[in-house]
Amino acid sequence: MKKVALVVGGGRSLGEYISKHMAAEGYDVAVADINYDNAVKVSREIENTTEARSLAVGVDATNEEQVKSMIDKVVDKFGRVDLLVYNAGVAKSSKITEFTLDTFKWCVDINLTGYFLCAREVSKVMIEKNIEGCIIQINSKSGKVGSKFNSGYSAAKFGGVGLTQSLALDLADHKIRVISLMLGNLLDSDMFESLIPQYAIKLGIKESEVKQYYIDKVPLKRGCSFEDVANVLTFYASEKASYLTGQSINITGGQVMF
Repeated sequence: MKKVALVVGGGRSLGEYISKHMAAEGYDVAVADINYDNAVKVSREIENTTEARSLAVGVDATNEEQVKSMIDKVVDKFGRVDLLVYNAGVAKSSKITEFTLDTFKWCVDINLTGYFLCAREVSKVMIEKNIEGCIIQINSKSGKVGSKFNSGYSAAKFGGVGLTQSLALDLADHKIRVISLMLGNLLDSDMFESLIPQYAIKLGIKESEVKQYYIDKVPLKRGCSFEDVANVLTFYASEKASYLTGQSINITGGQVMF
């Protein structure tokens, strides 16, 4: 039986890349996104270009009932879930003195609470069906080191590391593994592009200089690519990583080494 991947936040940018990559790796793929039209577009492209079956689901990952409904739809379509990739995430750059409570809650809800809800509901299916599955959170180097003017994002990502470790302990008896991938700067992602004006203000440089500034901070002298993430994710989702759980894996070009 084919394995099934559920990619939450799979409708564009890195999530779209991961969705299509896992289809090429032989998974059937459920593409879930708050923007249903984006999810439909990616799902149709998967079915038109690969042998994988696909399903599009519209979901607000912070809404408990919508998450439960999403899982029901995936199970109804495919009968199982072997891999959850939680890729939903948001960030807003602002100094703490101007950082609003609503923005902080928004960052925590999407980056952390949504991860909790999706992981909880997927784990129920894996346990019920005796699936030795894998849950992977797309995290950030900001979950290991603080990030200037990114208090909401960094706090939520640090929380994701603790949640990953706790889930790994909860689910080890069921042979369900849980991993966080700690990404460096995805310079070509929609999120990074949207933050360039805010980063330019933070750094006191021109917008055209922002990407090079972040490249210069990396020992390997380039940004993190979608392919870098997908390659590591593929390994940790596979049976080759069957002895690895609760880990926070750096994909930072040497910028973070612990």
